[in-house]
Amino acid sequence: MDIETLKTLKLHEFEEAASGYRSSSDMASSAKDALEQRITVQILKAELEGETAKAAVGQLREVAKDFHYVQVECGLVATALKAFAADMRPAQDKLTRALSEAAEHKFTVGADGAVSYPAAGQNPGGDPPGPGSAKGSSSLTEVADGVQQQARKLDPNPNYAIAQDIANRIAEALKEATDADHKWAPQLRKLKADDDLVVSDGDWADVAKDTEGVQTAGKHYLDSLPQPPKDASPKANADWWKKLDPDQQAAWIALHPDTLGGLDGLPATVRDEANRMILDERRGQYQTELNGIPKPPANEWTWITAGMFPSKVHTDEWMEWNKKYGDRYRHLESSLKGMESIQKRFDATGQNNLPEAYLLGFSAEGNGRAIVANGNPDTAVHQAVYVPGTTSNLGSIGGDIGRMENIWRTATDAADGKPVSTITWLGYDPPQSLVKDSPSSHYANDGAPAYNRFMDGLDASYSAPGEPHRTAIGHSYGTTLIGSAARQGTLNADDIITAGSPGVQVSKAEKLDVPKGHVWNQEAPGDPVPDIGRFGHGGTDWDGPWRIPSDEEFGAKQMTTGKNVSGHSEYWKWGSESLWNQSQVVAGHGDRVTLKPPPRHWEHMR
Repeated sequence: MDIETLKTLKLHEFEEAASGYRSSSDMASSAKDALEQRITVQILKAELEGETAKAAVGQLREVAKDFHYVQVECGLVATALKAFAADMRPAQDKLTRALSEAAEHKFTVGADGAVSYPAAGQNPGGDPPGPGSAKGSSSLTEVADGVQQQARKLDPNPNYAIAQDIANRIAEALKEATDADHKWAPQLRKLKADDDLVVSDGDWADVAKDTEGVQTAGKHYLDSLPQPPKDASPKANADWWKKLDPDQQAAWIALHPDTLGGLDGLPATVRDEANRMILDERRGQYQTELNGIPKPPANEWTWITAGMFPSKVHTDEWMEWNKKYGDRYRHLESSLKGMESIQKRFDATGQNNLPEAYLLGFSAEGNGRAIVANGNPDTAVHQAVYVPGTTSNLGSIGGDIGRMENIWRTATDAADGKPVSTITWLGYDPPQSLVKDSPSSHYANDGAPAYNRFMDGLDASYSAPGEPHRTAIGHSYGTTLIGSAARQGTLNADDIITAGSPGVQVSKAEKLDVPKGHVWNQEAPGDPVPDIGRFGHGGTDWDGPWRIPSDEEFGAKQMTTGKNVSGHSEYWKWGSESLWNQSQVVAGHGDRVTLKPPPRHWEHMR
């Protein structure tokens, strides 16, 4: 970088280009939303049949994916250009000030940055101090700086010290500009798409790399923006977001969707946009990595004779593969299965009048996290937040999403035309083993604060008039988490529904932090979990009995489940009395619920 280039660099043109890319990103986002939420929805609602209709919907979804890719990549380019201009401006301003000061002193600045100065000063008994030239340095060592300071004191021409300072600042400006140019040039060159209309897994894996590259290069720029408050309440998060201008918001979405996607209190639309970016990037990364791992050997099992009897064992070939690849292969497969389930929910918008879906949380790390809403909770009068239980993970999220789809449909029918949003909240690490893990309370206790923050966040982001009616729904160990959330803090809910509960850590419904008469329980015939779990997760008053929501003394309203529901996993069975009762609570019509008659005392003894 030379003086003339930096001096004449028109940074406003980069900022204008950034605005153009930002507009392109916004237009691509609008086009994607139009295809996903309006055009394909109308085709599905029309219930058109045949291969042509299916092909049309499939093609429109592919085009929507193209628009999403354009949205993300153009957003990255816009932010990169904005950050480049922000990095270059201090260097250019420093050069401008140095050149202006040189002109004021009638110094001449050469193309190499040397500053020439005229004769000046007094030299008694000799010739007046003559003119000279100072060469700047951008990185003086301690010794070199000392030599330069000494030279300033010894030189009888006072212009030398001034010229040397100007020359140093010019050198610093050129170095800063050169560093910024070297940092951003390769990043901007990488931000280009393949010359085709197919957005592949590899393309999204490249987007993830692009994002990491721009994050690293743009750290100084991002650090200059208002930062989210540390460990703040959802309301504080919401206030921070509202104070950002559109460019700042766009920069955060482009560079740190992982931060925004998990920030309780932000609008559902913002979290959804951020988490969908992460979802597509991770899916591309995971599928690309999985494609590079050898598939497990077909001959997994063999028989050996040990003593008198044959035994089935893994083959040596399979054992070797499993040692090298097994854990990672299974993690990738399970995670991709969960991502596909989430994508299927996106694609189901419009089917059977399902509303648009919002991805309010996502992570593929460990057992995975996913928070999926049917309908926008920020505008829904009735909200329901469901917590799944033991063995739940990203790979199995499809079944939990389906349960809340059923609640949404049935509750919407009962909600008197008011909007409903039902949310699957896999925002914690559930126990993965019934025998080894589920007896422990720490999974619930560790996850409960996050559930409370999420529920508070729904209040902070709510944008409709009035206050929403909110129901917490838990299944199995998920009820234990809800109980722990109420015990540890303030549970921001109006109703609680527990289904197949092994206990909620408290002994009475009145301790669950909702109004009296607003705790509802279901225990289906043949469900073994309530009685098995009561001694691990039930509540007790000092030395009294361990109580669970199914006990009369607990004080919950016992909802019927109907004749066609049994066991531990059918509480959300389509068309069941169990589902209908839950939906009445969600829709604010607890007075319509069918309750079990109170048992005679001898029938209630366990």
